[in-house]
Amino acid sequence: MPRLLIVHHTPSPHCQEMFEAVLAGATDPEIDGVEVVRRPALTVSSVEMLAADGYVLGTPVNLGYVSGALKHAFDQSYYQLLDSTRGRPFGVYLHGNEGTEGAVRALDGITAGLGWVRAAETVIVSGKPTKDDLEACWNLGATVAAGLME
Repeated sequence: MPRLLIVHHTPSPHCQEMFEAVLAGATDPEIDGVEVVRRPALTVSSVEMLAADGYVLGTPVNLGYVSGALKHAFDQSYYQLLDSTRGRPFGVYLHGNEGTEGAVRALDGITAGLGWVRAAETVIVSGKPTKDDLEACWNLGATVAAGLME
């Protein structure tokens, strides 16, 4: 069974709302035969990253960059993932109050280096997520998960 791994750093209520919307989309009953695994960025292992067939990455944007927690997840796994996970689909959601461009650039560089393929547009939210923002998060989770259906 294909496995979608949601790697997230969820330190705030706004990030939690976004995470829950992504998870709801990824686990929609119409998406059949995909195991959805969720792991905090500080505890996800290289083995879990390698075992996944696709990824959703969620992070707040701190000081114009991805959270240290998500960076840590890649720092501990990058070389194990390199060449082993090329072509795998991914999606990203970000929460930042300003200056998200640096985080987008960083994740673009990391995922390009790994050879991952963007499966959905990045969702970027500033401030409290609106209904439309949460719908975009739901669609992100559903899109990446549905792409893994056999």
